[in-house]
Amino acid sequence: MCSSWGTTEEPACPCPGMGVPSASTAVPLPRTPVHMHAGCGLPGRRVCGAVEAPLMPHVLALFSQETMPQTSVVFSSILGPSCSGQVQPGMGERGGGAGGGSGDLIFQDGRLISGSLEALMEHLVPTVDYYPDRTYIFTFLLSSRVFMPPHDLLARVGQICVEQKQQLEAGPEKAKLKSFSAKIVQLLKEWTEAFPYDFQDEKAMAELKAITHRVTQCDEENGTVKKAIAQMTQSLLLSLAARSQLQELREKLRPPAVDKGPILKTKPPAAQKDILGVCCDPLVLAQQLTHIELDRVSSIYPEDLMQIVSHMDSLDNHRCRGDLTKTYSLEAYDNWFNCLSMLVATEVCRVVKKKHRTRMLEFFIDVARECFNIGNFNSMMAIISGMNLSPVARLKKTWSKVKTAKFDVLEHHMDPSSNFCNYRTALQGATQRSQMANSSREKIVIPVFNLFVKDIYFLHKIHTNHLPNGHINFKKFWEISRQIHEFMTWTQVECPFEKDKKIQSYLLTAPIYSEEALFVASFESEGPENHMERDSWKTLRTTLLNRA
Repeated sequence: MCSSWGTTEEPACPCPGMGVPSASTAVPLPRTPVHMHAGCGLPGRRVCGAVEAPLMPHVLALFSQETMPQTSVVFSSILGPSCSGQVQPGMGERGGGAGGGSGDLIFQDGRLISGSLEALMEHLVPTVDYYPDRTYIFTFLLSSRVFMPPHDLLARVGQICVEQKQQLEAGPEKAKLKSFSAKIVQLLKEWTEAFPYDFQDEKAMAELKAITHRVTQCDEENGTVKKAIAQMTQSLLLSLAARSQLQELREKLRPPAVDKGPILKTKPPAAQKDILGVCCDPLVLAQQLTHIELDRVSSIYPEDLMQIVSHMDSLDNHRCRGDLTKTYSLEAYDNWFNCLSMLVATEVCRVVKKKHRTRMLEFFIDVARECFNIGNFNSMMAIISGMNLSPVARLKKTWSKVKTAKFDVLEHHMDPSSNFCNYRTALQGATQRSQMANSSREKIVIPVFNLFVKDIYFLHKIHTNHLPNGHINFKKFWEISRQIHEFMTWTQVECPFEKDKKIQSYLLTAPIYSEEALFVASFESEGPENHMERDSWKTLRTTLLNRA
């Protein structure tokens, strides 16, 4: 397989000099059954030959693992120098520079790298001669929730505004009050646009009203500030209403029904509708999967992703005490990955004839390949995961008839060794293509979401929030913000492919087998071949018969 960024040759590691070893020559991974869960005779999940812990449903519950892939921190930015804290000309400068006071901001080569929480909050608030860089506003508003809830930050911003307003009223620059008020409104406007969900909280909305009431008093003559506040408030309420409606809609959408399958020895009829009866073109199916991916991922917001970090210290007995409503989008998107994997396994295992099963496997291999070429790595990984589930992987007679060269190349790209170095090289290439794209098709980048989430987690875990001098390690939060901003940029790409409602309906609503049903179908297609499989089959038969 080849594309604009992927080749069949071993790529160099994308992180030279950052402590990530170069990948060795990849060896095609065997399609062998995964290990069984103790006591239940059911499989774990194998991703490209490596047994993975079950993916979400509880997104943050899996962050206690010590074996997650890590992201090397590279402080470069697609947003320009300001995203890494570069002081911009004409923006003014605030804070103590390189001074040694506990409230000072520390800059290195013109870049903000640390500061006390109080100094960082003051750096957020405009003055008569200063307005913070937009990337600083985004980064601080995003990362501040690690240290305080948004309504507390709003309260402190309001206090700083009052202090500055009083100084201006008492000094010779009283005429500049209107300019100061306009800057405060602009800051609030950027906040409400970037993080509208912060204001769903009644305390935050109350603080917002208090601040806007104060600044409105500075422009009673012509009402320019008051008009801007009214427009901002209206836009905020519309955003909150739209997001609330989206969440209600998502909650109404049920995942595909789990088909428990036949009890024993009653295979589904060969004429039963399957994916090939709906769509037999791998490219078209890959395009429809991309539609679904972009639709699902568009409901994820920066603050949802920051939940991973902001509640990390609340883990107790491998559980997170975070606000579950704010992780709903993350869980829903990850559930889609799991449903797609199980759908692939169901489509393969329920086929009666070996010849047709072989065709089904080759079809999904081609679909995964087209997903790779599009830049849809999440669907590609889900399909590979489905084919590596134990009920599918153990079908040796079927696999012996499959032309596996293309599948070996796909597994090579998703080889977990060296921190998924091959995948990261392909992702880096897709990102570069997206940045230089002349068409919407070339802009598509859909990363493996579970790996992205784990990267953010590990970036948080291996770098401390505070430095020895008590300052916040803002260099760390620049990088977390950069990665989240890049992800959000990918989610805003409009899908260029024509939507096929019939195909999408099948992908989203087709019944999927439970793990037990998958094993029943698998063992009935190809009987157990070793002692371990015979024991598992015997246990499963006994369980199902007793249940019947």
